[in-house]
Amino acid sequence: MRLLALFPARSGSRRIPRKNIREFMGEPMLARPLKTALVSGLFSTVMVSTDSEEIGELAKGYGAEVPFLRSKEASSDTATTDRVIEEVILKYRELGEEFDAFFCIYPTAVLLTDRMLRDAYSLLSEHDSVMPVVRFSYPPQRGIVIREGRAAYAYPEYKNARSQDLEALYHDAGLFYGCRTEAFLKYGTTETPDTAPLILSETEVQDIDNETDLELAELKLRRRGN
Repeated sequence: MRLLALFPARSGSRRIPRKNIREFMGEPMLARPLKTALVSGLFSTVMVSTDSEEIGELAKGYGAEVPFLRSKEASSDTATTDRVIEEVILKYRELGEEFDAFFCIYPTAVLLTDRMLRDAYSLLSEHDSVMPVVRFSYPPQRGIVIREGRAAYAYPEYKNARSQDLEALYHDAGLFYGCRTEAFLKYGTTETPDTAPLILSETEVQDIDNETDLELAELKLRRRGN
């Protein structure tokens, strides 16, 4: 299987300025997952899709390809990840390169490991796509909403249900998506019917949207000895 690793790393970030290349534990944020992808040996090509010359040069310095810069349409705040992936696939086709499948890896996936990629690759060999997921630590069915200053159960029908009796729910781990190219072009990354879950624990992942998230990611990495 000819496999592409694609890192979507645009220059803009609302909550953490220059997030994708912010220094994290002594190196740019992007560097950690990028190096993990490169040393895994899984990918025919490891590339970064960016609208920034600075990010592009940094990525090349760590061994990634940056064969073209991202278009303005795919660089806006409203551009979806799928829009970025589609642009990359089609541009590579224009260059005469085809990939059977791809992993779209987020630049903030600092807890990414070689084992995760290999486990996901094994799943992708039998399915059209794979998504890393994490189980909610508390049942969402018993969640609380605040309306007009008052707390209320979002789903009153579950307020007396035992946690062990509720169906387990999971959320996107925010690390990467793996998908066969033709399935992606037909369905996109999150709507592919044959999507396998790669189940991870809360200690293995950390979505990064604010300064507290950065601190938690560092704590988790130090805990596992990285």
